[in-house]
This record gives sequence, C-alpha cells and structure tokens, in this order.
Amino acid sequence: MEWNAEPILFQLGPIAIRYYSLMFIIGFISMSYYVKKVFQADGHDPKLVDSLTNHIIVGMIVGARLAHCFFYDPGYYLSNPHKILMVWEGGLASHGGYLGVIIAVSLFIKKNPKINFLWLMDNIAGPCLFVGGLIRIGNFMNSEIIGKASDLPWAIIFKKVDLVPRHPAQLYEAIGYFSVAFLYMYLSRKAKGLKNGAVLAIAMILSFLFRFFVEFAKDNQSTISDSLPINMGQILSLCFMMGGVYLYLKVQKPSRA
Repeated sequence: MEWNAEPILFQLGPIAIRYYSLMFIIGFISMSYYVKKVFQADGHDPKLVDSLTNHIIVGMIVGARLAHCFFYDPGYYLSNPHKILMVWEGGLASHGGYLGVIIAVSLFIKKNPKINFLWLMDNIAGPCLFVGGLIRIGNFMNSEIIGKASDLPWAIIFKKVDLVPRHPAQLYEAIGYFSVAFLYMYLSRKAKGLKNGAVLAIAMILSFLFRFFVEFAKDNQSTISDSLPINMGQILSLCFMMGGVYLYLKVQKPSRA
C-alpha cells in the first residue's frame, strides 16, 4: 500500500487546519466531556474540569517537547537552545507528555486538595491514552515516526519519505493505546477491589509494555541510544512499566489490622 496523504485537512487563507492538530482537539474535547461526567457522578464540581484540561494540555505539550529535546537529540538542542521553543517545527515525545500530565495534575490538586490525586489519575489514565492514540493517527497522516523496512502484506510505502515498504508503527501504537483505553473503561466501571491508583498502574504497565514491543518495529529516533541494544523509547517505557508495577504493589498492599 502506498501512502501519500497531505497533512493539511483544509486551509482558510493563512490558517491551515492539519490532521495532527485536529486529533489533539478531538482528543482533549472528548477527554473533557468524559471527565466531567466522572466528576459529576462522584460529587465533584464538573466546572473544575476546564481548569484540569488546561493544566493537562500545557503539561503534556511542555513535557513532550522537553523530553524530545533532551532525550532524543540533546546535542542539537543544547547547541541551539532557542529551537526548544519552536514546537511548530515538530518534535514531541509521548513519554515526556505523560510525565508532564502527572506533574500538571499534581499542580491542579494543590489548588483543589479535596480531590484525591490517585483517584483523579485513575480517571484520566484512559482518556490520556485515547488522546495518545489519536495523536499517533495524526503522526500517520504526517508520514512521521515511521517503522523499519518490512515485507509484510500490510507494509506501507510512505511516499513523502521514500519508496521502501515499512511497518505502520504509528498505527500499531494507536491500536495499543486505544485497546488499553477501552480496557480502562471496563476496569473503572466493573472491577471491584481495586484501590485508588490501581487502574493507573495497570494502564501504565499494559500501555508501555505494548509500546516496548512496538519500538522493535521503529527506526531509532534518539542519538543517545545509537550504540545501545534497545532504543530510547524502550528505555523510557521500561521506566514507566516499573513505575506501574511499584504503584500497583503499593496501593494494593493489604492494610495491616
């Protein structure tokens, strides 16, 4: 299959609406709608979700940008620090985005201490992964974050890059994130006996385990991991997975009588 989609959905004069931006917008609108329902059901003021969403947007973008700059090409950005601010040139790392969300939610909780941090993280873990899946679809539309060469029947030729059939790694990742997001919805509604933080932990373990294996189908994107047996995406995924295991064991640990 050949892929040669234009990244711009439509243009009105100097304003261009790109598929990538549209995925962000759809993701955050759907997240806000879902979390408002959760807040209302649990007795919290749903108007607070607007502030929460703003925190998450800023945290995700800042975290993703800094992670890209310092984990994937630090030499270039340390030599050209002004380039760090040029987000429109591309370069967002999802691991940093998720870490940015955690920090942003922590800041939100400081302003709203009546809301439990782990309860809130449990309830935004799935929506955040759903946003991550949509963003990978945006990457696919942009013909970026491509996979390694492949002769599999579903390999795609990204004509804007080269004429080599490659793994559609962006779609692999999107499928993984969507799958864990929908599993999260089941766990958050049906599972019993899970304490605050357990759903977040399970989402971290499963999503980053999936990400770890998808990275085998990707071209290396980091100058730091050029000489390592695994790439930067896998290193960071292992860190998140271990964090998820630690969190699960900690929150599910039986309380002493």
